[in-house]
Amino acid sequence: MKLLVTGGAGFIGSNFIHYWFREYPEDSITNLDKLTYAGNLENLKDLENNPNYTFIKGDICDNEIVNKAMHDVDVVVHFAAESHVDRSIQDSSPFIHTNVVGTHILLESALQHKKIKRFHHISTDEVFGSLELGTHEKFDENTPYNPRSPYSASKAAADHLVRAYHITYGLPVSLSNCSNNYGPYCFPEKLFSLAITNLLEEKKVPIYGDGLNVRDWLYVEDHARAIDLILKKGKVGETYFIGGLNEDVSNIEVIRMILRIMGKSEDSIEFVKDRLGHDRKYAIDWSKIKNELGWEPKMTLENGLSLTVKWYTENQDWWKKLK
Repeated sequence: MKLLVTGGAGFIGSNFIHYWFREYPEDSITNLDKLTYAGNLENLKDLENNPNYTFIKGDICDNEIVNKAMHDVDVVVHFAAESHVDRSIQDSSPFIHTNVVGTHILLESALQHKKIKRFHHISTDEVFGSLELGTHEKFDENTPYNPRSPYSASKAAADHLVRAYHITYGLPVSLSNCSNNYGPYCFPEKLFSLAITNLLEEKKVPIYGDGLNVRDWLYVEDHARAIDLILKKGKVGETYFIGGLNEDVSNIEVIRMILRIMGKSEDSIEFVKDRLGHDRKYAIDWSKIKNELGWEPKMTLENGLSLTVKWYTENQDWWKKLK
């Protein structure tokens, strides 16, 4: 099988490519990535000489490059996106261009290449807005969309486009909305990677607001396994939610866990001005993918954090260049 992975030099995309070659070494993968600040070929350095791996540097908003990359492909796995909320607040234009226009160009190309058996679109739980702290409510596949940042609004638009191309044109699509990912190769601007690398540099860890915001943390390899199952067993036209094992763990609690793992005191915490429109809580109900496809996360938050701390500690050459 031949896969086109968009954004495969980024955090989740590169982890997915590593996973796929471990599980299916006979398959071939074309990685189309623009190599923005968050795309890093160092993530895939060990695959450079793999005859089944091809890298194309290019923008998903470039029709010619997309059509070239789509040639003879069986499955598209679409990760490529501008994804950092803070950056979307500062300048939303790249988010609209890449996440909406880029997805549209990929869908148009997939329609023209009749060999495509599946177009799988990676989305986020952020398109559903914010839950109240203390509630036991969770997002599921029937939750109405309510994006609250330029980033989440652009991802919501892309989701709607993907579904429209299935309904209107019969394109064989599937979608997954995941919670916040963590693990190796995450650019050191996100909560976990920034905290760990700052602590390794003997710097403070910034926490927005009161630190009580809650996220559903998903270890990146659990995410890759879920996508694998969706591609193999998931129904065309369906959406699947992918979340972690943790429940109601606040950002400040997560940082305290990292401090304990790294033998640091809470003096390393620095509270900073809250982000504009900062969503209070996300929570994912992943019962559909468990009941229909047999997936559930394997990694506990504590074990995943320990592995993540170990990776950043042992790969300082990787992240120091980025910081």
